Amino acid sequence: MADPQPSQDQVEELYQPKDAITAAIKATGVTSAAGAFVSTIQNTLVRHNAGAWGAITRFGGTTALFAAMGGAYEFTKNASANLREKDDAYNPAIGGFFAGTMMGLRFRSPALILGYGTGLSALLFAFSFTGGTLYGYQKDPTVDEVSRKEYMRKNRRRPIEQTVNELGESAHVHAPEYEQRRAQRIKEAYGIDVPTHGASTS
Repeated sequence: MADPQPSQDQVEELYQPKDAITAAIKATGVTSAAGAFVSTIQNTLVRHNAGAWGAITRFGGTTALFAAMGGAYEFTKNASANLREKDDAYNPAIGGFFAGTMMGLRFRSPALILGYGTGLSALLFAFSFTGGTLYGYQKDPTVDEVSRKEYMRKNRRRPIEQTVNELGESAHVHAPEYEQRRAQRIKEAYGIDVPTHGASTS
């Protein structure tokens, strides 16, 4: 008897292993370039006789720090995902911890190493858990945004009758045929005929 074919949902849930080494090399290159840019800015803000070489001789540690943080983060994040066979917010948190420890190593203090690692880990976990954007959790790409907003607007819209019952009727908040009812009340109370928009003029 042949084995049953997995469903589409089961196929989508299968974890696809990541190449942690290649990802780490790419990340190291990108963060090294960012670190070199920052080192160049640091070099231009300080007076010394080293000239342009000061970005390497005096501030090369900044480039090395960026490279170490980028490589450590990307490698440990993907290695954790491969070991756990899960793609969730814990992998960036683990990668963030190791990247943070790279920052703390500059100060050679165990407390700072642990503090930077824990702080960056918590920050990246929260960022990943909320969808990996600054705008909150990612929306479903299969849902039309215009239709979703129209549905939310209609779903939250209160009937005018309910609003009038709660707040009372006035010139600003009123149900249909308000002017006719107002004219009738004035006529009953004071005997004055108040023309309305619906009345014809001779």
